[in-house]
Amino acid sequence: MFVPTLDSKIVGEVIAEFRKKKGISQEVLSGLADIGRTHLSAIERGERKPTLETLYKISTAMDVKMSDIVVEIEKKL
Repeated sequence: MFVPTLDSKIVGEVIAEFRKKKGISQEVLSGLADIGRTHLSAIERGERKPTLETLYKISTAMDVKMSDIVVEIEKKL
């Protein structure tokens, strides 16, 4: 039976793409989102999946709708 899973690498890539488009460093974004820089780095590398709360903090810090990030993730899946 096929069980769909969320590819953490794609999630991280999409978040990194949004961050780079905004011209924000990991250091600045992690500070604005109130999460650790190493945590953000692990998310972007696909080593960790963000919780909804963390994704919301990241999107708000970048002034992007969380749904826009999710749509991009879905496109790449």
